[in-house]
Formats: sequence, structure tokens, C-alpha cells
Amino acid sequence: MRYIRYAVLAALAIVLVSVSLANSAVVQLRLMPDALADLFGFNHGIALPLFVVVLGGVGVGLIIGFLWEWIREHKHRSEAAQKAREARRLDREVKRLKKQKHEGKDEVLAMLDDAG
Repeated sequence: MRYIRYAVLAALAIVLVSVSLANSAVVQLRLMPDALADLFGFNHGIALPLFVVVLGGVGVGLIIGFLWEWIREHKHRSEAAQKAREARRLDREVKRLKKQKHEGKDEVLAMLDDAG
């Protein structure tokens, strides 16, 4: 299974390098359209290779998606933590009640009582 994962990752790397080499032309990335930039009086832009713009957009989209899901699943994580705390509390209570039940008994008889 590990080799299949490495093969898929290698194929993905080859595809990304191929796409990057094919799209190495420099493009002008601007903050606003020209008409709107002239209206506000500033026209900031940067020249980047096309593959940087495309892969950067994919990366930013992945990060936003991961953050969105992490925030969305907060209620499920808090509910699971609450149930885990309750299970630990109930486990401690069961141990306390068993200890209380076997108080004054012989240890061997208490262990046999617990097993059966």
C-alpha cells in the first residue's frame, strides 16, 4: 500500500512540474481592474509566472477549506470531549462503588466476585 501512495505522489509531482514548466510565462496580477484603479488613484500589481498564480490559488483555496471545516466541526469535537469526560467520571464512580462493595472482604474473594 505504501508503494501505491509513493507512485501516486510521484505521478502528481511529475504532473505539477510539467504544468509549471508549460506555464512559465509572466503575467501581471493586479489588485483591481484598470478603470476602478484609476478612479481610486492606485494601481498595485505584481508580475508573476502563471504557474505560481494557479498553484498559489489552489493552495489558498485548500487552506481556506481546511479552516472552514475545522471551524464547522468544532461542535462535534466539543461534544466528543464532553462525552469522554463523562465516561471517565462514570468509570471512576464504578471503581469507587466496586471498592466500596468489596470493603472488608478478602482480596481473593473480591477478585473472584469481580471476575464472575
